[in-house]
Amino acid sequence: DIERVDMTFSVTKTYLSTTVGLAYDKGLIGDIHDKVYKYMPGEHFNNAHNKKITWDHLLRQTSEWQGVLWGKPDWADRPPSDISIEDLSKQNYQEPGTKYKYNDVRVNLLALVMMNLWREPLPKILKQNVMDPIGASNTWRWYGYDNSWVLIDGQKIQSVSGGGHWGGGMFINAIDHARFGYLFLRNGLWKDDEIISQ
Repeated sequence: DIERVDMTFSVTKTYLSTTVGLAYDKGLIGDIHDKVYKYMPGEHFNNAHNKKITWDHLLRQTSEWQGVLWGKPDWADRPPSDISIEDLSKQNYQEPGTKYKYNDVRVNLLALVMMNLWREPLPKILKQNVMDPIGASNTWRWYGYDNSWVLIDGQKIQSVSGGGHWGGGMFINAIDHARFGYLFLRNGLWKDDEIISQ
């Protein structure tokens, strides 16, 4: 049933990176090689290692971010097999940008940073700037976790997840998903309108 809403798991990362592209187009991000801590100071980027992380590192999953987010340590997604659980918090981290690791904890950090940058829920940003203009239905939903609520400008907002690990993620039907894919097949154009830059 192509109109049935299903969880999309890691394809959610494409919806998340789209909110980054929209922010870049609107001038909210000056350069993808900017250090992220300059956009979101605070606990998540308060050590020397994490201060080196750029937008590009988060987008390419090469950040090697160290920390705990929503109760999950950075190593919780695909922990290395050659180290004991007791030693995981003491593992050596590579310089940001030098090592790729598919890691939903770090992707969820990107979602939190983007929400703080937009000062709005990311589903709302996606709906207004992409999904409504391409004629998507109102049946899709993008969720975070029970404990991923934060206060921004006095408003309680749920930080969404970038995948389906531990719950959360994008729930969408095949038709809406196809519309979104077609937008990118056409390099960000929908009919004659540029929704997102190439």
